[in-house]
Amino acid sequence: MITSVDSTLAQQIVSTVKDVCGYDINFISENGVIFASTNPARIDTFHEIGKRAASSGNTIEVNENDSFTGTQQGINMPVYHNGRLLAVIGITGIPDEVRKYAYLAERITKLLIREQELNAFSRSQADKKNFIVTTLMREEKQYPGYLTDCLKEFGVNPETRKRFLVIQINPRYNLMNLSLLEQKIGQMFAQAGTDLFTFSYPREFLAVIEDTEYRKNAFILQTFSRKNPEIVKIAAGKSCSLFQLHMSYASARTALKSLDRTEYSFVSFDDLTLEIIISSIDENNRNEFLRKTISLLSEEELKIIEAYFSEDMSLANTSRKLYIHKNTLQYKLNHIYEKSGLNPRRFQDAVLLYLALRIRNPQDIS
Repeated sequence: MITSVDSTLAQQIVSTVKDVCGYDINFISENGVIFASTNPARIDTFHEIGKRAASSGNTIEVNENDSFTGTQQGINMPVYHNGRLLAVIGITGIPDEVRKYAYLAERITKLLIREQELNAFSRSQADKKNFIVTTLMREEKQYPGYLTDCLKEFGVNPETRKRFLVIQINPRYNLMNLSLLEQKIGQMFAQAGTDLFTFSYPREFLAVIEDTEYRKNAFILQTFSRKNPEIVKIAAGKSCSLFQLHMSYASARTALKSLDRTEYSFVSFDDLTLEIIISSIDENNRNEFLRKTISLLSEEELKIIEAYFSEDMSLANTSRKLYIHKNTLQYKLNHIYEKSGLNPRRFQDAVLLYLALRIRNPQDIS
């Protein structure tokens, strides 16, 4: 709750009101010192009537210059907010002429103070959301008492299952437009049934959503990702209890990694199988595995075994799909065997070839 006007805000107010009315305006503290003024020479000087107005709580009008120490003709009006004196507003001029501008200055002051309070409240709420989300993503929970209070404030039910959502922003996206994107993502989360989200530097949004809401509204996340495939990728972690959500966060990161080298922009951990293993392979091991399996095969040969696996290793169906004779297909499969050392028609070798294709192009083989 704001209980005073700082000099920067006061200077903004006096300048704004003078632009409207043309009269000099002062902001006077409780002890009678002018701390903001359209007349710089008066800043830090004593204003006797300003001090009297602050002490009495009454508006005092002065009809002659220099009747009191540091005082000129005008109106001096105390401004209160939430029962506390903010400042005394003094406007220099004939009282009948400047009275209305004193009221204008009072209204502007209260509006700007209220705006500051709302901004401070929003920042406070955002800080609490950030604390909740970043605490739940960790296995070790710091400040459990404060966490419980924050969860209660936001109406988070500790008994229900929840999921982590991770939204990753494309590195090529211009962060100058981040505020607009944050607004859109906030609207999407609201439609999906959660406002418990935070921005994680440098390019991610993290959210916690009730599992029931996710199951009803996952299509909203999918639609958003499809409409913005060049901007975001979205991953949903597995369903967990509240204090196991670090596991949901870890699974969301695994799911997000499965989107690497794919054209997809949305994934749920629930839908992953082999991708769980593939996404955990680092780049060096991936390259080494490809070198030992399919590195010597041409693009045409890779497409042949892709088709072969997509047709459940049926020679007849694969030859029809590729518009080649069955004998030609057998010849090509034999040639692949000779080059790679792996026989596509032998189960164990086929598994290695299939894995290599999945690692090379995760989206290509079903």
